Amino acid sequence: MGAAIGVRNVTKGFHLKRRGHFSVLEDVSFTVQAGEFITLVGPSGCGKTTLLDLIAGLAKPDRGQILVDGQAIEGPGLDRGIVFQQYALFPWKTALSNIEFGLEAKGVAKAERSGRARSFLELVGLGGFGDRYPHELSGGMKQRVAIARALSFEPAVLLMDEPFAALDAQTRESLQDELLRIWQRTGTTVVFITHSIDEAIYLGQRVLVMAAAPGRITHALDVHLERGDLSEDLRSTPEFVRLRHEIWQLTHQRRATSRLAVAHAA
Repeated sequence: MGAAIGVRNVTKGFHLKRRGHFSVLEDVSFTVQAGEFITLVGPSGCGKTTLLDLIAGLAKPDRGQILVDGQAIEGPGLDRGIVFQQYALFPWKTALSNIEFGLEAKGVAKAERSGRARSFLELVGLGGFGDRYPHELSGGMKQRVAIARALSFEPAVLLMDEPFAALDAQTRESLQDELLRIWQRTGTTVVFITHSIDEAIYLGQRVLVMAAAPGRITHALDVHLERGDLSEDLRSTPEFVRLRHEIWQLTHQRRATSRLAVAHAA
């Protein structure tokens, strides 16, 4: 079962030698309900990955607080699984062994690891590929293994940083459907970041729109799509088209305003 996430007035910046302090995120606040699937969309440089790193515990905010089920995040934890854009698999381990690695980190007994790892390979549709090494798998298969590894230790929260960005369009859409099926089966809370407006709408129950300079949440839009039959082309429905247009306008208006501000400052 998933866990609730609370992001409260989070600010994060970095000190650069020549530019001084650079503010990446400024006063970011939002909540995610347990078992909810939310997507974050916004331009490059708006702090999407930094925000995900903070939720993962890989970095700490300068100000503010992030909670998982009411507990403040102090660092990385097995209650949160992460899937990156790059596959991050061990090349010397088979698909099955890559998944077993996560189970070993959680302290699962050796006798149980193989069976559990195989069940998660089945979950992502790779039941017959456990003995394959990463170089013997396609890009889509590698990402399925990465997802299976992240899910294998049954985290309450799954954090995904543009995991399908490097894939071709057909594979990307196939894995989007696969991810939705897995989410529906497991009830894991998912936070998914992307540059793609279509992907954000297709996957998310809510879309959080971010702006840059500094990074912040400007809008939170509910998505009302009937996902009972994933074979249906949801992307052509009036609701999908309406949301695509609305988010496109929001993101492009923000970019135009930022460029105008820079021009006036110059």
